[in-house]
Amino acid sequence: MTTITRFAPSPTGRLHVGNIRTALHNWLLAKQAGGHMLLRIDDTDVARSSEENVAAIRADLAWLGLDYAAEYRQSARFALYEAQFERLVAQGRAYRCYETAQELDLRRKVLLSRGLPPVYDRAALALSEADHAARAAAGEAPHWRFKLDHDQPIRWDDGIRGPQHFDPRQMSDPVICRADGSWLYMLPSAIDDIDMGVTQVLRGEDHVSNTALQIQMFTALDAAPPAFAHEALLVGSEGKLSKRLGATGMAELRAEGIEPEALVALLARLGTADPVDAALDAAQLAASFDLSRFGRAPARFDEAELARVNAAILHHLPFDAVADRLPDGMGSAAWAAIRPNLASVAQAADWWAVVKGPLAAPALDADDAAFCAQAAALAGGLDWAEAPWQALTGALKVATGRKGRALFLPLRLALTGLEHGPDMAALLPLIGRDEAMARLRAASAGI
Repeated sequence: MTTITRFAPSPTGRLHVGNIRTALHNWLLAKQAGGHMLLRIDDTDVARSSEENVAAIRADLAWLGLDYAAEYRQSARFALYEAQFERLVAQGRAYRCYETAQELDLRRKVLLSRGLPPVYDRAALALSEADHAARAAAGEAPHWRFKLDHDQPIRWDDGIRGPQHFDPRQMSDPVICRADGSWLYMLPSAIDDIDMGVTQVLRGEDHVSNTALQIQMFTALDAAPPAFAHEALLVGSEGKLSKRLGATGMAELRAEGIEPEALVALLARLGTADPVDAALDAAQLAASFDLSRFGRAPARFDEAELARVNAAILHHLPFDAVADRLPDGMGSAAWAAIRPNLASVAQAADWWAVVKGPLAAPALDADDAAFCAQAAALAGGLDWAEAPWQALTGALKVATGRKGRALFLPLRLALTGLEHGPDMAALLPLIGRDEAMARLRAASAGI
């Protein structure tokens, strides 16, 4: 059987890192088994859904390289939901209710005060057809609940959490259709999983109780449930999912200079004991993906670690992968020289400005200024065809006796205006003979 997973975002907002982790893990799970992932847009909430968010979801998945075999829209599938819903009604597995939210809340409080589970009491099942007719005549529209089978304990072997058991008597019959005729998540999701042939559902542990309810829905619809796995939720470095992290979308991460490969490398391993390895590409991560490696502890998302992984990936990106994001005139040699010092591709422009100039001459003491004057004089007589930095520093070491920091720092300050930066052996040829001599002379102007 082909493994089919699905990612089912709601287009009521933009994807954040928690959503993306779910999408990535479903993609990896499918690829590891030679299967594929589906994209299901859960847009039953018509009022809050937007086409702009749908487009953003597609763009984010494309940016991350997460392809999918097909896209479905729940808003185009209402006829299917209605047909399956009518099956449940005919079987007596869906029934009409009229309680308001306030009435239900009061009942829950009473039950809790008595030390009882706040489970719906099925009072609506006692209503006769005459009662329903009277409510309809009064303009009351019912909402509908799915009737759980209290004689069938709910069990499944969770791919991460292990054996799971729920007593349906301790659970409320879930509302599946609102009084206005709109669908809630539970039933359409189960119907879609059946119709789309989904074989594995991987989602957050906050859906565990939903799974228990949906397993009975699968049975009522004469379908075998898919394999379920529920992973621990994502938390921030401070121990909970911060509002900032929960609201951080892919656009914000791109603006911060995060490479998609970095986000994939980090999120692929979150929740496991496996180390994050920036050297692994998506195919290698998929080959090693294993649900048994996931633990029950919350998965900690550390933005500092993402920055570290991003830098590691950036430092190995070939020129062709970034050429369209680099400043005009910056070639492969410049990229190779500058990339070890970058935290984002955007920073390349700052270093290219250092290479091209102009630069303000640094304020040096008299000894260092005289040293730079000597360096300018020696630079003019060097062969710049090969290794000019080594040739210049070697000649200066012999001529002045300077070494270490005393030798290198004044030269770096004069040539770049900064104390730290890319390897000068790679940077000096980019600056060039004439510009380098001019900068050395400018630095010596104070003597």
